[in-house]
Amino acid sequence: LKKEIRLLLRILIINPEFIAKCPPGCQDVKYHVYGTDIYASFSSVCSAAIHSGIIDNTGGKILVQKVASHSGYRGSFSNGVRSLSLPRWRESFLVAGNVGKHQVHSQAAQRTFSVFVCLTSDCKVDLSFLIDGSWSIGKRRFQIQKQFLSNVVEALDVGSAGPLMGIIQYGNNPSTEFNLKTYTNSKDIRNAIEKIPQKGGLSNVGRALSFVNKNFFLDANGNRGGAPNVVVVMVDGWPTDKVEEASRLARESGINIFFVTIEGAAENEKQNVIETDFVDKAVCRTNGFYSINVPSWFSLHKAVQPLVKRVCDTNRLVCSKTCLNSADIGFVIDGSSSVGTDNFRTVLQFVANISKEFEISDTDTRIGAVQYTYEQRLEFGFDKYSSKQDVLSAIKRISYWSGGTSTGAAISYASEQLFNKSKPNKRKIMIVITDGRSYDDVRVPAMTAHQNGVIAYSIGIAWAAQDELEAIATDPDKEHSFFVDEFDNLYQFVNQLIQNICTEFNSQPRN
Repeated sequence: LKKEIRLLLRILIINPEFIAKCPPGCQDVKYHVYGTDIYASFSSVCSAAIHSGIIDNTGGKILVQKVASHSGYRGSFSNGVRSLSLPRWRESFLVAGNVGKHQVHSQAAQRTFSVFVCLTSDCKVDLSFLIDGSWSIGKRRFQIQKQFLSNVVEALDVGSAGPLMGIIQYGNNPSTEFNLKTYTNSKDIRNAIEKIPQKGGLSNVGRALSFVNKNFFLDANGNRGGAPNVVVVMVDGWPTDKVEEASRLARESGINIFFVTIEGAAENEKQNVIETDFVDKAVCRTNGFYSINVPSWFSLHKAVQPLVKRVCDTNRLVCSKTCLNSADIGFVIDGSSSVGTDNFRTVLQFVANISKEFEISDTDTRIGAVQYTYEQRLEFGFDKYSSKQDVLSAIKRISYWSGGTSTGAAISYASEQLFNKSKPNKRKIMIVITDGRSYDDVRVPAMTAHQNGVIAYSIGIAWAAQDELEAIATDPDKEHSFFVDEFDNLYQFVNQLIQNICTEFNSQPRN
């Protein structure tokens, strides 16, 4: 709410009227409204529009017009929204519908602002902005850049429980304006931004990225460890040095690199560009998510919300994802009669030894387990436990079932009960552990799992059938299937299994 209030106040102060695009599903008591017909300026724009009957909870476009301060705002209940009373406030607004029918004359009103009142304030990232201080940018555009940063800070709602932010200015050489621990609220950062002088020089972005990688995200500078590291590079035109090697090293350190490029090279300037595809060489993925191109400095304000939304989408910050913190891992455990009680405890220890190597939480790797005989039982799902200790305790509590061996049905069950509930952007890893030949077909269930994006590993013990282990395993079989003659030797495969999971993760294409 604080984020929307501050962003809204700034928009209202700058723009006498504008069009707001309200997303669906924002009728919520958390977003307060003050007044009836005329609303205090720190009211939720979209909730006010619902209250006045202009839109419903499915959202839509509205026209917002700034009006003078009001001596009193009357509260009322209308269209499912309770508005509150207020004695006075320094600024007000009106909302109107049927935007297409309005004669909108002012330039400000012709812009459409997406009012993301439903964005979560849970945006815990450690963020560094590399701002362009080169002489080519000029004094006026340097000021526009600082205003953009100030708007981003307001939209982010900087704080110790959410995003923290530092700024590095680059020219010939980079220098830190302030680091992550210098300021812990938006107001102080905005004041600091206003005082930043332009340093001049060239646009040595590669040198700046090397500086960030070596110097910025240190514990001594306020790096929190559990928060993803994000760098946003502002570039006027193009870099005057190479970025590829410095970017690669930064990405491999887990730094998520975003580029905001403004006014790229004209045709007659392209021969001056050292690396024509410098953005794709630098960013974490070349799919467009990590790069925003702005054709003119005077439209830079439009990039505020898209950029904030992306840097706060922690599930998609792939450079901070490693093989140990980015998977949903489901164990499919044979509990048939041939295993026996003592050997079953050995299997559970093997499962625990694998699990404890991963970083386990709601947002990192999650663990689930299924035990099977002729039947199947969900021991616990991915959303059940969110700490390593709780997962290890749950594994220890699994009780031996005893019965037949229907591995194919168990794979189908795990696909339905575990992996159908996996989070988007999570790697889905199934580890099947069995000591004998299945009574049913494993090929079709395994093939279906593979087609649904599940990476399957098979662990065979004693009487397990090699052909079935290979059918269960994702190709190439040799890297995804293991066999050991005795239960007591299972421990030998822990390190190899982790290594294979990580090798496969690191070989993923960057796009």
